[in-house]
Amino acid sequence: MNISTEISSRSEAITLKQIIASLVFLGIFFIPFTSWKGLDFLGEYAKEASFIFFALAAIGLGIHSALTGKIAIPFRNILFQLLLLLFAWFFITSLINLPTIKDYYFKGITGYERFIRQYSVVIISGIVLFLTYFNVFRRYDNLTLFYKVRRVFFYSMIIVTSYGILEILILVFNMGFLYNILWFYNFFPFTEVYLFYGVNRISSVTFEAPALATYLFTVSGWMFSYVITEKGLKRFIPSLVTIVLAMFSDSRAGLIVIFVQILLFGMLLIKKRKHHQLLIKIIALSAIAMMVIGFAKGKEIATYIQEKITSFDVRDSKHSISNRSRFGIQYASYAVFQEHPITGVGYGMQAYEGRKKYPKWATVGNWEFKLKYLNENDPRFPPGYNIYTRFLAETGLIGTGIFLLLLAAILATTFGILKKNDDRYLLAVVICISMIGFYFNWLKTDTIRVFGFWINFALLVRMSSQSTFTFRTKKTQIDK
Repeated sequence: MNISTEISSRSEAITLKQIIASLVFLGIFFIPFTSWKGLDFLGEYAKEASFIFFALAAIGLGIHSALTGKIAIPFRNILFQLLLLLFAWFFITSLINLPTIKDYYFKGITGYERFIRQYSVVIISGIVLFLTYFNVFRRYDNLTLFYKVRRVFFYSMIIVTSYGILEILILVFNMGFLYNILWFYNFFPFTEVYLFYGVNRISSVTFEAPALATYLFTVSGWMFSYVITEKGLKRFIPSLVTIVLAMFSDSRAGLIVIFVQILLFGMLLIKKRKHHQLLIKIIALSAIAMMVIGFAKGKEIATYIQEKITSFDVRDSKHSISNRSRFGIQYASYAVFQEHPITGVGYGMQAYEGRKKYPKWATVGNWEFKLKYLNENDPRFPPGYNIYTRFLAETGLIGTGIFLLLLAAILATTFGILKKNDDRYLLAVVICISMIGFYFNWLKTDTIRVFGFWINFALLVRMSSQSTFTFRTKKTQIDK
């Protein structure tokens, strides 16, 4: 290869790296945009607009590694090692249960097909996309990375907030004439305007109110960080907007998660002496605000809080169907685990065994089981509604133990970085708040396909990797 050709090749590689990074940040921007019809051939990623950009970035990374002969893989990082161990066990436990899996058939899908689909999602989210994020993030120093990612989330929140405010004005304050303005959001990519009349719940650019709440606690740590880095009253605006949107989404679980995140953020501020005065200001402003609101709307607020606390009861008239479905499916998953406590029934197989064990108190008079979960004509599989009970059923004590060990290692690594108080501090604060949100959210959802989690995981692995290995595709060695 002559000098001019080598220079040209390097220039192309640099340009491709920039394109890959841009696609990743575009994907982060479009994470909440799930209100469009989607692309059916993408399966579980059908409505995820961000997946399009992440997938293109992954393809770009593959091309780049082919051109340069290398790709960064954090083999020595304990978090990544635990992740590989977890995914390996998913495969092993499915091999162990192969004699049973081959006979599974439900909603037109065999056990083999179900495993391939579910395991593909694991590999795509936890390996392919994770390595794409990791290879992009390692190009930046810690502070640059923090501000760059936060800026992207902030711009995304501007769209989410503007749409959400119009929804609130239309649905809650009956300003129907503003729909003509909201309608123009149909021209925004991956957005289809739809209002949930009669329930007064906003969803913004997501497909439903709970999805909006999930996005809000995904970005809450980033929005809370403005309190630390900015000055004046404007520092509180991103946090207040996040809380207000969460309240109007009326998501019970979302409100609880964000409340826990707020408490955690306060505890992190207490830990650092220079933030004590800031914390006092926050407490004082919050106390004044609560007193004013309490005098004006005390009775309504008390009623609202009482409704939210009691809304998880299966006898609650408003939420009884939803609660019975969730708790009934979780109960069935635990019953499956009791019969297969060590290895589980195989990754992705919970629904095949669980449908035989749904309790009568959950199914009798519950249209969701009749029309969705047990309806052979509805192609959607029953969700597990809890990743912990799902893993108990599918991977047994071994798989669940590895998963919990991974979650514990994530927090331990984050707290370790926080103690060092170096240039990784801000990222560690955000990751700590975000991860706690994901852990709590998994009490009501069973999917590992969570972009926010893998982005934070990639950030943490990038920060905690003392040395990163580069796998050279043109050589038979792994170089540091």
